[in-house]
Amino acid sequence: QVQLVESGGGLVQAGGSLRLSCAASGRTFSSYAMGWFRQAPGKEREFVAAINWSGGITYYGDSVKGRCTISRDNAKKMVYLQMNSLKPEDTAVYYCGADRSRASTLQYEYDYWGQGTRVTVSS
Repeated sequence: QVQLVESGGGLVQAGGSLRLSCAASGRTFSSYAMGWFRQAPGKEREFVAAINWSGGITYYGDSVKGRCTISRDNAKKMVYLQMNSLKPEDTAVYYCGADRSRASTLQYEYDYWGQGTRVTVSS
């Protein structure tokens, strides 16, 4: 089993940057692919980024491609999402997920989720 705790959210001005962190517990963290999703008020949860177990394969949603970088540190059991050039439309609760099979863009394939961290981008 994997438990996930996100942090790093907050209020930032448009054009600014944030780095979200996801701390994982569990002995098998390094075998899990990890992903970030977000959910804005009144909208469905949206794929942001995913990374495979080794960090060698990454995927990004079209809305963040070129502005975000996902990374992981298996020794520290951490996953990060560096977000740059933030826009008001990036405002959402960001969730970290763990997928025991593969790095996926589909939220239903994820086995564990954190509680989320809120990001607010002001214009």
